[in-house]
Amino acid sequence: MTPEAAILALLAERSEGATICPSEAARRLAGLQGDWRTQMDAVHAAADALLATGTIALSWKGAAMQKRRGPYRIARR
Repeated sequence: MTPEAAILALLAERSEGATICPSEAARRLAGLQGDWRTQMDAVHAAADALLATGTIALSWKGAAMQKRRGPYRIARR
């Protein structure tokens, strides 16, 4: 599974308007026994790519973000 696929799969499992934490995608990529922290760079890059195509939106504490910086949540667009 690619990082992009992990993000989109998690969003598809959530209700409309729900968000995910990037670490959830990293955990899915790493598997039960994997080190999810090593997947975070790939997840951040995937979030940047999906944001650039307009597939996702980013926010933090309810405020929309135009680019990824610091902590963030991912939502469907």
